[in-house]
Amino acid sequence: MALQAENERYSFADVLRWDENERAEIINGEAVMMAPPLTVHQEILAELAHQLGNFLDGKPCKVFPAPFGVRLFETDGESPENVDTLVEPDISVVCDKSKLDRHGCRGAPDFIAEILSPSSLRHDRLVKLELYQKAGAREYWIVDLEYKSVQVFLFCKIAL
Repeated sequence: MALQAENERYSFADVLRWDENERAEIINGEAVMMAPPLTVHQEILAELAHQLGNFLDGKPCKVFPAPFGVRLFETDGESPENVDTLVEPDISVVCDKSKLDRHGCRGAPDFIAEILSPSSLRHDRLVKLELYQKAGAREYWIVDLEYKSVQVFLFCKIAL
């Protein structure tokens, strides 16, 4: 993928043409490049995915570790050219199998975990937190390796 030109907007259709080894998300049409994760990040990712998989064994929910594409706001029948937000959470848990297709998940997973990296602190704590809440995820964990902590956000819809 070439560097993003000013005012150039990307869509899921563009992502489908990129090299498989490209690590980028698109947020409202803007490409966000992703640095390769640290080894400790991958160790925590593998263990957390393993533990969640064990917990969900026999239940309808499935665990999907990164890389796994999530098109948070895609609607039924929407063309890839019109989908301008695609993220790759570190861990996604999807309970509604109708959201799954050959490219990943259409709509918000039920559970999402992001493991903070030095390059993703702001992105995961602010941008993705807001996106996941807006998209209708039920639970979002931010795993902070430096402070050995997990922040848990439970999102619920309040009917007025």
